[in-house]
Amino acid sequence: MSTRRIFLANGSISALAAQRVIGANDRVRLGIIGPGARGQEILKEAMAVQGVEVAYATDIYTARIKEVEAIVPGIKTALDYRRMLDEKDIDGVLIATPQHLHCEHFTATLNANKHCYQEKTMAFTVDHAKRMRTARMAHPKLTVQIGHQSCSFGQVADATNFLSGNKIGKITMINANMYRNSAHDKPQWSRPVQADMTPENILWKSFLGDSPDKAFDANRYVNWRFFWEYSGGNVYENLCHQLSFWYKVMGLKIPNAVTMRGGIYLWKDGREVPDTMNVTMEHPEEILFSWNSGFGNDQLGSNEAILGTDGTVFKDGRAVRLIPQKVNKPNFEEQVGTTPNQRGAHMQNFIDCIRSGKETNCPFDVGFRVSIACRMAVDSYRTGKTLKWDAAKEEIVG
Repeated sequence: MSTRRIFLANGSISALAAQRVIGANDRVRLGIIGPGARGQEILKEAMAVQGVEVAYATDIYTARIKEVEAIVPGIKTALDYRRMLDEKDIDGVLIATPQHLHCEHFTATLNANKHCYQEKTMAFTVDHAKRMRTARMAHPKLTVQIGHQSCSFGQVADATNFLSGNKIGKITMINANMYRNSAHDKPQWSRPVQADMTPENILWKSFLGDSPDKAFDANRYVNWRFFWEYSGGNVYENLCHQLSFWYKVMGLKIPNAVTMRGGIYLWKDGREVPDTMNVTMEHPEEILFSWNSGFGNDQLGSNEAILGTDGTVFKDGRAVRLIPQKVNKPNFEEQVGTTPNQRGAHMQNFIDCIRSGKETNCPFDVGFRVSIACRMAVDSYRTGKTLKWDAAKEEIVG
């Protein structure tokens, strides 16, 4: 493995690299930026797809390089992702870096003419979302998959069916829950600082990206989800997934107004993001989306209920159900969706779309709308205000 000094000396990305035409039987060669915990999961999903080779991996932490070399013997590696993007025989890139770096890595990947699988939440800020959209519009033929995996679930077909034909009447609310619990000595997301997490083994400036400059801090690096400069907390970790499913199925627009409240009620461990929260989103379709989440009790689990005058579409990890409101549908019986969820379907869809040129199951537009809604929630919490979306100016306003 090359030294840190060599990687830092690397220059610009070759923006003129030609996009390789991939035939139906050609091997798709992928690289990954950020093979950490989540990155290694999607890397293995990609390796399981027939006709795919994961050929390159980059990470700013030397230990991650060693880990991925153990997973994929012989893989080419670098600490600087730009070296990988200069490789003409890399067809697509998986991005699983901290949220504040998504824009940098996404735009660089597309500008290098490579297909992109971008982990959620797609964009960290409104400005990032717009910059990513500019790159997307400049490369319309490239395949982009946003990592909201439920958009490839069989539940999409069931939910779409149950919502068709005005089966549940006028929809006025979506109630969503996302609850977890853990042992008292195991706070959510907390990771230990390892002895080798030093300036010699981590490219700290690369981690900071365009966030405020700070002295090296191993805790901020490994527990980046705790800090607003790099993370949107549980809004960006889990609300985004629940939004994306229904934004896809129902085509919901960016909310008119968002209010978020909550606090750090459980763990006083230096984190800035809340562990208990409520988000209320007023959508232009006259639908109120209410999300409750906490890390101190998992009784209510993770689920969403689409509430209509004539029925409810209820989704959890097991199935989608159509439950009638007997007051208006006395003779209608409950129905349960039967379309199975296929493991690895989202990555398979990404590869299939690289080959076919079709739109992915979670295209850029879904990721864009979800990103803005999530940023509105975080900014509402941090300012203590209800925030609105100015659709004409594409700005969040107080």
